[in-house]
Amino acid sequence: MAVELDHSFATSKSIDDSFATITDLERIIPCVEGGRVVEATGPESVKAEIDVKMGAMSMKFAGTVDVAEKDAAAHTALLRVKSREVGGDGHANADVTFELNDGGGTIHTSAQIVGKAASMGEGVVVGVLDALITNFAGKLGEA
Repeated sequence: MAVELDHSFATSKSIDDSFATITDLERIIPCVEGGRVVEATGPESVKAEIDVKMGAMSMKFAGTVDVAEKDAAAHTALLRVKSREVGGDGHANADVTFELNDGGGTIHTSAQIVGKAASMGEGVVVGVLDALITNFAGKLGEA
């Protein structure tokens, strides 16, 4: 199942501080509810886990998050998430694109979800992802 979502966020931080936050994986991943860094595997790559509640079901995904592209002058970055469902056969992969401006920015998420999570139906998946990213965007403004 492919999902495309767009969100915006506001912050009182400078654009350079916001850029530093979105490209610091150890700082940004805990802003995602249920997300945690397991270990740094490089300067712009980490192993991470996230616990996700979808309806009555809880799932854990483990994988990698990489800063795939970044442009400090344009204040844009692309984070690439590749994860597998722990104890299952599903996966959730995403490209998350940030475009910053003075006072905030936008987040575009392009996700591919397969397995148990996708079987919940598009409405449930989109609702859960939308709530997760909305919560994240709120925390990002404060991070």
